[in-house]
Amino acid sequence: MNTLRKLQHYMGNRKALLPLSMCISAVSEVTGMLTYVFIWLIVKGFFDTHGNRIPAETIPYAGWAAGLAVGSVVLYYLALMCSHLAAFRVESNLRKAAMRQIVRMPLGFFDLNTSGKIRKVIDDNAGITHSFLAHQMPDLAGSVLVPLTAVILIFAFDWKLGLVCIIPVAVAMFLMGHLMNTQGQAFMRAYMTSLEEMNTEAVEYVRGIPVIKVFQQTIYSFKNFHKSIMAYNQMASSYTGLWEKPMSCYTIIINSFVFFLAPTVILIVSHDGDYASALLNFFLFVLITPLFSQSIMKSMHLSEALGQAGEAIGRLERLLEYKPLSWPEKPEKPTAFDVCYDHVSFSYPGATQKAVDGISFSIPQGKKVALVGASGGGKTTIARLLPRFWDADEGEIRIGHVNIKHIAPEDLMQHVSFVFQNPHLLKTTLRENLKYGNPKAREEEINRALNLAQCREIIDRLPEGLNTKIGAEGTYLSGGERQRIALARAILKNAPIIVLDEATAYADPENEHLIQQALRELTAGKTVLTIAHRLSSITDADRILVIDKGRIVEQGTHEELLKQNGIYKTMWNEYQQSVSWTIGKEVHHA
Repeated sequence: MNTLRKLQHYMGNRKALLPLSMCISAVSEVTGMLTYVFIWLIVKGFFDTHGNRIPAETIPYAGWAAGLAVGSVVLYYLALMCSHLAAFRVESNLRKAAMRQIVRMPLGFFDLNTSGKIRKVIDDNAGITHSFLAHQMPDLAGSVLVPLTAVILIFAFDWKLGLVCIIPVAVAMFLMGHLMNTQGQAFMRAYMTSLEEMNTEAVEYVRGIPVIKVFQQTIYSFKNFHKSIMAYNQMASSYTGLWEKPMSCYTIIINSFVFFLAPTVILIVSHDGDYASALLNFFLFVLITPLFSQSIMKSMHLSEALGQAGEAIGRLERLLEYKPLSWPEKPEKPTAFDVCYDHVSFSYPGATQKAVDGISFSIPQGKKVALVGASGGGKTTIARLLPRFWDADEGEIRIGHVNIKHIAPEDLMQHVSFVFQNPHLLKTTLRENLKYGNPKAREEEINRALNLAQCREIIDRLPEGLNTKIGAEGTYLSGGERQRIALARAILKNAPIIVLDEATAYADPENEHLIQQALRELTAGKTVLTIAHRLSSITDADRILVIDKGRIVEQGTHEELLKQNGIYKTMWNEYQQSVSWTIGKEVHHA
C-alpha cells in the first residue's frame, strides 16, 4: 500500500483510472468464468437427452457462452486501456520530477553519480513502475476474486471434489509462501543494485574503448566492468539454484488437479453408480481448476512486480532526496567582482577528512591568483566551490561582498566562467557550442571570439566551417582544439570572473602556445582563479597559493616564494629539471 500511495502521487488527475481498471478487470475475470458454467449447462443438456439431439434449451446457453467470452475480452481490453493511461502519466511525471530535481543539483553531484547510473535510476526504474501499473495491477482484483469464485462454484457443484481440489492448492500456496520470503526481497534489492553497477560500468567501458583499442587490450583490462558482470552472474545463478527445486515441485503440484480428481471420481461412481453426474462435474472441474494455477502464478508475478516497483520508486526517491542547492528568495546582485574566501571548509559526502580546511584568501577585482600543489591537495575543490559545484560546509565565499549563496543562480553563472582541463563539447554544430556561452551573440562577436582564442585555422579547415557538427561524419577535434573552442566560448560569455582548472593540461607544445595566447585575451582585466601544474604559466600571477591537504601552506608572488626556500621553490626546481630533461644516447668508450 505504501508503494501504491507513492505511485498515486504521480498520477495527477488520472488517479481514478487505476481502481476503475481493477474493477473492470475483476468483472472481466468473473465474466470469463461464467462462460464455463454455460458450457457445463450445454454438456448437461446432452447428458439429459443421451446425445440423441441438441436440446432446445441449450441454444441460448451457447449464445450466452459466446457473448460472455467476447465480453470478457472487451472488458479486459478496457481495463488495460485505463491502467495504461494511469501508468503512462506516472512514468511521465516520475521522469519530469527526477529531471526537475537533477537540474537543481550542484554540479559536483555529477562527479559522484555517473551518467550511466542516473540514466538507469531514472529511465529504467520509471519503466518498471509503468509495467507494474499497466499490466500487473489490473490482475490484482482478478487474482483475489477468481479463486474465491472458483471455490464457491466447485463446492456448489460437488463438495467432495471441491475438497480434493483444495489439497494441491494448499500445498502450492505453502511453497509459494516459502519462495516469496524476505530472502526474495533481499535478492530484489541486490539484483537492482547489480544492474545499476553493470549499467554504470558498461557506460564507462564504452567511453574507454578508444584507450582499450589503442593499447590492444580486452574486456579484462576494464576490471570493474568484468567484475560487475561476474558479480551479477554469481548472484543470479545462486538465487536461481535456490528456486530450482521448490519451483519444480510447485509447477508439478499446481498442475496435478486431474491426478487428484480422476481417482476421486472413480470412487464416487463405484459407490453411487451415478456416472453421468460424476463425469459432468468432473468435466466442469477440469475446466475450472486450472484457474487456480493461473491466479497463483499471477499473484506470484504481481508480488515480484510489486517488489521491483517498490525498490524502483525507493531508488528514485533516494536519488531525489539528495540535497539540492538552496537559492535565495530575495537574491542580491554584486556590484563589484572581487572574490573572498572566508574560513571556508568542505568535506565530500561520506568522507571523514576535510578536502578544504579553513581556507581564507581574497582576489581583488582584475587580479589573478594561482593555486599550486601536489595532486589531491584540494586545489580543484577550492576552485569549484566558487561557481557552487558544491556548497561550503563552513565559512562563506563572497563576490563583491555578497555571499554567493545569496546570488541568484542565473546571475552567478553569468558572472563566472570556468574552463576545465578536459572541456566537453556537445554533439551539435560548432556555432551552437559557442553560443552556449552567449545565446544572443552576433556573428561578428563569434568571429572575434574565435580570432582571440586562436581558433580561425580550426574553422577554416572544416568543410562546413561553424556549421560543422561535432562527432558527425568523422569530424572530431583534438584535445588542444577542443580547449581552444572552449576558450572561445568563455571569451564570448565575457564573464568578469574566470576559473581555470589545468586549462593547458592536455595540450601539445604548439597548442599550448596558442592556448596561452587565448588565455591572455580571456583573462585580460578579469578576476582570475587558476590552477596549474606547469608553473611557468603562472609566474605572472598577482598571488600564488601553495595548497597542501586542503590548507594554504605558503603564499606570495613567484619571486617571494622562491626566496622562502619552501615547498614552492622545491616544486619550481623540479619543474625546471623536467623542462630541461632530454633523451640522450649513452656513449661507450673502448
